[in-house]
Amino acid sequence: MANATTKIALVTGAGTGVGRAAALALMQAGFTVVLAGRRLQLLQETQKLGAEFGDSLPVVADMADPVSIAALFDKTVATYGRLDVLFNNAGIGAPPVPFEDLPLEQWQAVVTTNLTAPFLCTQHAFRIMKDQTPRGGRIINNGSISAHAPRPFSSAYTATKHAITGLTKASNLDGRAYDIAVGQIDIGNAATPMTDRMVDGPGVLQPDGSTRHEPRMDAKAVGDAVAYMAGLPLDANVLFMTVMATKMPFVGRG
Repeated sequence: MANATTKIALVTGAGTGVGRAAALALMQAGFTVVLAGRRLQLLQETQKLGAEFGDSLPVVADMADPVSIAALFDKTVATYGRLDVLFNNAGIGAPPVPFEDLPLEQWQAVVTTNLTAPFLCTQHAFRIMKDQTPRGGRIINNGSISAHAPRPFSSAYTATKHAITGLTKASNLDGRAYDIAVGQIDIGNAATPMTDRMVDGPGVLQPDGSTRHEPRMDAKAVGDAVAYMAGLPLDANVLFMTVMATKMPFVGRG
């Protein structure tokens, strides 16, 4: 069980990329972090990297499986007795194929991981946070630049990230009664394995049909932003924050 001053955070997709960066930043900020993901070895690597900062607990969990998600939150409460911060970070994309060629199965897989899983995780967090003492907590959703504007051939990913914005607003409203603050961080071109294609080979497809390399930023900048949001008192909230590579082709035309 955690002592009275320990803050408990849970990060999904904590084994790589933004999830790992956020978990490390949260540990450095004094949180004990539950590291959730599908691959134990990667979670243990995150735990090892953060050992100099603070404590963490790797828990294997599949965001496509509601039973696995429930077990993750049960394990968190059984171990620590409370939950102060949830970062809904885990997500997947579909292959970049023309809209009309995207198989239903791939659409459904993206919706399950990117939208249904955060919904379920938020439900579990609500149940814990409304009944614990001190009451309340914070939920941070990983949106994306795609929550504002799509890339070509990204209908499933873009649709789910637009939907996350709706989930953020609705759960923020419903959480008020229980001192639960909900916000969203929209990320653009963080340097992770998912974005290696932006700097390798011909680069990534642009709206005009060309391909080009795109600037990226250190994922640590995102982790630090998540830690800032997590560290706010519950009477303050960042509803939406955009953290992006300064020179990425997002703002403006062409």
